[in-house]
Amino acid sequence: MSYQEKSNLTSKMYVQERGSSTAPTLVFLHGGGGAGWMWQPQVEQLEQDYHCLVPDLPEHGQSRAIKPFTIKDSAIRIARIIRQQAHGGKAHIIGISAGAQIGVELLLSAPELIDHAILSSPLLYPLPTTRFYNPMLMAATFRGLVQPFKQNEKYIRFNMKWAAGVPEKYFSQFQENFQQTTVESFTHVMQENLNFGLPAGLKSIQMPTLVVVGRKEYRTMRRSARELARLLPKSQGRMVSLGGRVAWDHNWNLQAPELFNRMVRAWVEDKPLPSELQPLK
Repeated sequence: MSYQEKSNLTSKMYVQERGSSTAPTLVFLHGGGGAGWMWQPQVEQLEQDYHCLVPDLPEHGQSRAIKPFTIKDSAIRIARIIRQQAHGGKAHIIGISAGAQIGVELLLSAPELIDHAILSSPLLYPLPTTRFYNPMLMAATFRGLVQPFKQNEKYIRFNMKWAAGVPEKYFSQFQENFQQTTVESFTHVMQENLNFGLPAGLKSIQMPTLVVVGRKEYRTMRRSARELARLLPKSQGRMVSLGGRVAWDHNWNLQAPELFNRMVRAWVEDKPLPSELQPLK
């Protein structure tokens, strides 16, 4: 039985649809622990010229009843959304973190649906600590660092600012996601994110793909981006530096939305990229 046959595709993900009824489609894929609200500064500016589809991934936001979160299942679901809702049955995909990992999976499993891709910070190699993170330890981490603090606004704000790099204006959305997280969803997302590896077959992908990573991100993340850009025949690699914390460079669509939006427009329209983005070496 194929993976697609095993997926419970009768449950539909929540998808926000905004923008032009005739323009090219952009599909935004958020990172683990977030939801579609993380793309608010992109949608607000880009909906004037594009058709925007913004799903909440399984076990996240308004799709949290769909379980379990896996990268393969998420890619299957996103492919279905593109077939059914994208203009012309194709889309430009923009993914960050776990959303970028799903983007990699889509390039391999449904290349006919992708026009251009932007993949920011896709983890493709194990972190030094990955071998220690079995499901039991992940559950213990949740019970020690998340569960006791779900009603503690100071702790949530600290986590939002220092660990996630999310600006204060999104506190209510971040808090809601934090409080909705369960030990199961936390474990599923962490397992998928940490165990997703560099897949075979990337050299056959012909879609223009922009791979981006933050200068201050972990060495393994930079290595992942560099190798992905090397393997994809029609790719470019770029590095962003906001001069702040690791988390700022990771969730940089929220920290530098104007630059991020210029990058999206340039890439999907085959125009020169913003000069602030440095070549990835």
